[in-house]
Amino acid sequence: MMTPKELLDTMLGYLGFVVQIEEMKNEGGNLTLQIYTEESRRLIGRDGETLEAIQFLLNRLLQAKDKDAEKVIVDCEHYRSMREDRIVQRVRELADRVRITGRSLQLEPMNSYERRVVHNAFKDDPDVGPGARPTLLASSRSRCSSDSEKKNPRRKKDRALPPDTSKSCMRRIVRCWQTAAIDPG
Repeated sequence: MMTPKELLDTMLGYLGFVVQIEEMKNEGGNLTLQIYTEESRRLIGRDGETLEAIQFLLNRLLQAKDKDAEKVIVDCEHYRSMREDRIVQRVRELADRVRITGRSLQLEPMNSYERRVVHNAFKDDPDVGPGARPTLLASSRSRCSSDSEKKNPRRKKDRALPPDTSKSCMRRIVRCWQTAAIDPG
């Protein structure tokens, strides 16, 4: 049976990436595979979408062989931790603005993981959160797309994407997986 590191290395090899992968455990005890490559921007993708797609597929392959497989976190050159720090810093600035002005603010749309990061950063702060007035409100990304369509109805949801975004990368991974029969077991 292939280890998560070997499986990720195989997947990325089929996509044409030359990488080094380090295994480590995060604070929660989950396995994190840290990728180092000269093509980090291409591997991360727009807003980390390609990295998310690779992590999703890796976990699906692992869970296909073992239903109880632990979730593996895939990161590229510490992108995730730097992004978490940026999100928390931005929300702290907004929280200070809420404290000063006394007006509620709505945060930019976030996925569930990003909302969890913000929640954990402010869980011990009595001035921020649903019980506090005024508040910071976070919305999901799915609401963002419908809101933007209302603002600009001509905007097409599936506009042409650059060749190295997550959709094309995901298709290549799936094609490689089907043709090369990547077998995690």
